[in-house]
Amino acid sequence: MRRCAGPLLRLAGRRPLPLRHGAAAFPAASFSSSSSPSDGSGGSRAPDTSLFVPVPLKPVGDAAEEDVGAELTRPLDKGGCGMAVGRSVCPSVRRSGRGWARLFHQAFISFRKYIMESSSVSADLHIILNDICCGAGHVDDLFPFFLRHAKQIFPMLDCMDDLRKISDLRLPPNWYPEARAIQRKIIFHAGPTNSGKTYHAIQRFLSAKSGIYCGPLKLLAHEIFQKSNAANVPCDLVTGEERVYANEDARQASHIACTIEMCSTNTPYEVAVIDEIQMIRDPARGWAWTRALLGLSAEEIHVCGEAAAIDLVTELMYTTGEEVEVRNYERLTPLTVLDYALESLDNLRPGDCIVCFSKNDIYSVSRQVEARGLECAVIYGSLPPGTKLEQAKKFNDPDDPCKILVATDAIGMGLNLCIKRIIFNSIVKPTINEKGEKEIDLITTSQALQIAGRAGRYGSSFKQGEVTTMHRDDLAQLKEILSEPVRPVKAAGLHPTAEQIEMFAYHLPDATLSNLIDIFVSLSQVDGLYFVCNIDDFKFLADMIQHIPLNLRSRYVFCTAPLNRKEPFVCTTLLKFARQFSRNEPLTFDWLCRHTKWPLAPPKNIKELVHLEAVHDVFDLYLWLSYRFMDMFPDAALVRSIQKKLDDIIQIGVCNITKLIRASQSNHRGVKSPEPLSVALEVPGERRARSLKAYRSSVRQEDLKSHGRGSLANRLLREGLLTQEMLRQLESEWQDQHRSGRYGLASKRDDQSNISLVVN
Repeated sequence: MRRCAGPLLRLAGRRPLPLRHGAAAFPAASFSSSSSPSDGSGGSRAPDTSLFVPVPLKPVGDAAEEDVGAELTRPLDKGGCGMAVGRSVCPSVRRSGRGWARLFHQAFISFRKYIMESSSVSADLHIILNDICCGAGHVDDLFPFFLRHAKQIFPMLDCMDDLRKISDLRLPPNWYPEARAIQRKIIFHAGPTNSGKTYHAIQRFLSAKSGIYCGPLKLLAHEIFQKSNAANVPCDLVTGEERVYANEDARQASHIACTIEMCSTNTPYEVAVIDEIQMIRDPARGWAWTRALLGLSAEEIHVCGEAAAIDLVTELMYTTGEEVEVRNYERLTPLTVLDYALESLDNLRPGDCIVCFSKNDIYSVSRQVEARGLECAVIYGSLPPGTKLEQAKKFNDPDDPCKILVATDAIGMGLNLCIKRIIFNSIVKPTINEKGEKEIDLITTSQALQIAGRAGRYGSSFKQGEVTTMHRDDLAQLKEILSEPVRPVKAAGLHPTAEQIEMFAYHLPDATLSNLIDIFVSLSQVDGLYFVCNIDDFKFLADMIQHIPLNLRSRYVFCTAPLNRKEPFVCTTLLKFARQFSRNEPLTFDWLCRHTKWPLAPPKNIKELVHLEAVHDVFDLYLWLSYRFMDMFPDAALVRSIQKKLDDIIQIGVCNITKLIRASQSNHRGVKSPEPLSVALEVPGERRARSLKAYRSSVRQEDLKSHGRGSLANRLLREGLLTQEMLRQLESEWQDQHRSGRYGLASKRDDQSNISLVVN
């Protein structure tokens, strides 16, 4: 039946015409005005139609009932319908629909396949096809049937207007009617680190009848919780994992200190404090600051942070009809950028803090510090809060022999430290951009100031702070970074809520959660003051648990769990939690102990320490879920008790971190081509050398000329892993050891291995 293929060919290639029978136009036409990208003024943009997954529609097999269409006319001859029909969409449709052309083509291919492979079709379609083949009908008569088929396989076409309304994010202030019902007073406390801006906001918080403090870290919330209760102002602590009541009878206190994601926008307060407001631009968590700023129902909102956020906050408050009072603060103690770099760890002094930007560098530097007979404290992001506080306490104690701190930028906020001098081991840092892509670049002025500002804290034993670099050729670049003005914060983050996703799911019941999020972001409209936060972590978890039968709200909660997707053990545990949850089987304390193999022993090497940190994260995950599903995670109190014990075990490991590194090294001796210790001893200067290639090139050439003796030296110098000063120091130590007669041939080999591992 070549005659049937003819109408379909003409259908694919025809120019859209007015439809008969009152049929609606295909979305390519009706949405052609939406195909231009948003210009920031509220205009819509063409959706990414590659995200629209078609619903399978099987051709009709042998019908149980008789073919009514064939009885009324005659059977359709499909013998010649295998020819290639309508392989491309009409160019005019492609031009007019742009993003919709792909959808149009998919729908047409599906419609053609449906007709050709079905043993029978509906009577009305059968009659139309027969009339067209006989010359009694027009190809336009097929279009309503094609449109009906397209909406069956792409149900979103029938509700595109509703989907666009749901994903319209142009007026976030309207999401918080309680806050809009009152006239709030906004006070912006602007200033650098160690300027007293947060102190003044907290004083107002303590004097209020009721208040809420919103901070970026559990450590900060816990600090305000303790200070408030110590000042006889009852204050509850609310984090993602727990709620601690100030009153013994578990009565809610008038004051709350919480992590910013946990603040309530429905409870009225006299005073609210939002700390570190510049994080409103954070690609992952910025939405929480936006929600607090727009949604907190408080008479006074005290915002603390960098002056770079003043303009954005003022513009956001202009959209709510609220004025911003700005109070500027200056640093309370002087901060000096030194004219010389440290260059060697032999030049360390009490009160020094070496700042690294990776855990691997932390291990390497701390090993070299203690090799010089100096005791050091260690702080990095993945350590439990209790361990961080203990290490900070150890470093701050004037009677403790530990006078050196090796830390990541985790010290930038949340810890009070008595630091005299900040030493940047590197000025490059891996970051995640708004697209979720990993980048390695120079630290920003904001980051540099936040970290450098920790030196010479007001009220500490050091009346002024100093900052420098480890490497001489980094110092000029650091001075340039610190002298630049902080880039203004230009946009505030937003994130789709569970309610919005549920409304999407109502219209698209067959779509996965990951696909729903993708379509939401594709259709979302924001103005120039906002951006949609990165959703890669959310999608990663959504895809990971997609095969587990969960209702949408529970699935959404699991996908918002705060975990590091680079930790396989934690991700595997979340998967097991979700599977057990789907079977309606409570996750008991005994089950968790079996899974984590509790009780655990102190670590013997770095790998075991990293695993203990992952187990601590698993306990955190259990507590986070228990706060949301109390009946399914019933043993929060027991888990909290063993988490404290685990914290103590991790502290033992961190206090003996040098021994753990040695043990990790010894495990790799004797292996011909040992893999680098991915968790411990990765090349510390590799990223710095790669990002500062222009600054290093001349130095490398000089080093190669003066130290070209050995192949290992050549390679390390060429890769930027050794400097001339480091090589001289190694040679001097090597000669001293030989003169003392301490090493034999085997010891030399071991020593070479040690040096290589420490450097790497």
